[in-house]
Amino acid sequence: MITMRIKDMFFDRHVVMAAVDNAKRKVLSKAGAFIRTAAKTSIRKRKGSAPPGAPPHSHEGSLRRLILFGYDKPNDSVVVGPVGFKKSEAPNVLEYGGDAVVLRRLGGRGGKLTSQKVKIAPRPYMAPALEKERPNLPLLWRNSIKKG
Repeated sequence: MITMRIKDMFFDRHVVMAAVDNAKRKVLSKAGAFIRTAAKTSIRKRKGSAPPGAPPHSHEGSLRRLILFGYDKPNDSVVVGPVGFKKSEAPNVLEYGGDAVVLRRLGGRGGKLTSQKVKIAPRPYMAPALEKERPNLPLLWRNSIKKG
């Protein structure tokens, strides 16, 4: 018969919770970075409009440049998407489709500037990026809390 007595064993709640919070922040930040990269690389520099259902084309690079991610501590989540478009619905309209006002010049380079309301078909880039990275996300949690 073996008798064993464990003495002075305790659960240091603060240390464990700090390790879990730190690991969660790191994993969610990595996930955000991977999703952001997938979204940015799906937007190619091309002339003309992308076909409906395909990621939008980049003409000057602002959409790609403004796709960012950030860890949202109060909600324990990561937010990924385009930011910085003042008074513009362009990123949202590209992702989901909808109505937009476009400016056009009549008569070439020096012509009169007019606005026209158009219907834009969806050209999603964020949802496909998430779906592309979704299979890899659980792997980020593996060994995320180091013993120490």
